[in-house]
Amino acid sequence: MFDYSTKVRVRYAETDQMGYVYYGNYASYYEVGRVECLRSLGLSYKALEDQGIMMPVLECHTKYLAPGKYDELLTVKTVIKEMPSVRITFNYEIYNEAEKLINQGETTLVFVNMETGRPCRVPESMEKLLSPFFDK
Repeated sequence: MFDYSTKVRVRYAETDQMGYVYYGNYASYYEVGRVECLRSLGLSYKALEDQGIMMPVLECHTKYLAPGKYDELLTVKTVIKEMPSVRITFNYEIYNEAEKLINQGETTLVFVNMETGRPCRVPESMEKLLSPFFDK
């Protein structure tokens, strides 16, 4: 298992009239979480694209537990529980400044060869970086 936490400040544009994070913005926070999670390993989306691999989202699930609020500094904890193959699943927990769990989510992305448009296996570069966290 590999996990990484990053911070996101709630901007005014991300809130509704009540000052709560608009529900659709949590997917953006998940994206920040997974991009920074991979970056912490030394791998960027840009590097994957340069290798001819894209990672479209196949599924996104969200559970809203409490509202995020304008100007809060949220913590996005991103967890990879299983070694990826053709797909990679990220689990998320979002905490407010009081360290209260306010949101849980999960996204599944698929590795796609940009040249063929077909699914492919996890890139070797990512597999090498993640394998120490999943060795038996």
